[in-house]
Amino acid sequence: MKMFLISDNVDTKTGMRLAGVEGVVVRERDEVKTALEEALKNKDIGIVLITEKLADLIPEEITGLKLSYKTPLLVEIPDRHGPKKGVDAISEYIRDAIGLKI
Repeated sequence: MKMFLISDNVDTKTGMRLAGVEGVVVRERDEVKTALEEALKNKDIGIVLITEKLADLIPEEITGLKLSYKTPLLVEIPDRHGPKKGVDAISEYIRDAIGLKI
C-alpha cells in the first residue's frame, strides 16, 4: 500500500517526495475536497497524509472519514513551519487514533 500527501506548500511535498511519497499541492477548500476524494478512490493508497492547515479547512469531512473509513488511514501532519498544535501533539495523536491517554 502507498502513502499519498495532500499539502498546502511545495516544500512539504518536495520533502515527502524525497521519501517516496507522491502528493499534490492545493490551497482552496474545494481543491482539498477534490484531492481527498481522488485519494479515497485509489485502492492502492493505504495512508493519506494531510497538512494541519488543510485539514482545518474541512474539519467535518476529516472527522467523518476518520470515524467511517477503515482504509485509508487519514493522518494530519505539520508542515515545514512546525506543528500548529502544542508540544503535546504526539500524545494527542495517540489519544485521537486509539483512544488511549498517555
